[in-house]
Amino acid sequence: MTPRPVTVGFDLDMTLIDSRPGIRATYLALAAETGAHIDADLAVTRLGPPLEVELAHWFPEEELDEAAGRYRELYVRHAIEPSLAMPGAREAVDAVRRTGGTAIVVTAKHGPSAELHLDHLGIEPDAVIGRLWAEAKADALVEHGAGVYVGDHLGDVRGARAAGALSVAVPTGPCGAEELRAAGADVVLEDLTEFPAWLESYPG
Repeated sequence: MTPRPVTVGFDLDMTLIDSRPGIRATYLALAAETGAHIDADLAVTRLGPPLEVELAHWFPEEELDEAAGRYRELYVRHAIEPSLAMPGAREAVDAVRRTGGTAIVVTAKHGPSAELHLDHLGIEPDAVIGRLWAEAKADALVEHGAGVYVGDHLGDVRGARAAGALSVAVPTGPCGAEELRAAGADVVLEDLTEFPAWLESYPG
């Protein structure tokens, strides 16, 4: 079966990249600079929501904007080099292209930071859209005509469903396979190494 070309959206953190080492390093740098208590090991277990959601555990509300701005400045220095591609990430994006489709990244991460990660790791989507989380991801998915959205978090499932896209989930982040299915994921793969074969069988 020859698959029809489709636009596929991918989440970034713990879907395409393992950003935990870099995020941990950035939180440690932010804590050292500000004197705030930040449990970096705990923070990297709950990736997915916007940065400000995590920072609210460690900073008072009136300091959140400043802390987020400084985090993003430190991120460029501390987070790009240590972060790794998830198994099958490049091949998954390449599979979309090989079938004539379009691959986009829709992430809660700051867009320029996401682009630095992808450039560093040699992952080449057609577009990167940042600062969107959960149902808000539907805005970009609809705008780009995405028929499939791939992610690791319950928020990614909600974003796909809000966009009317097929939700493909991978339990490579904080959410397990059964949790993702219960949230409404249409397809649950073990990881992205299974994605090219799945896409070959997807009728579009």
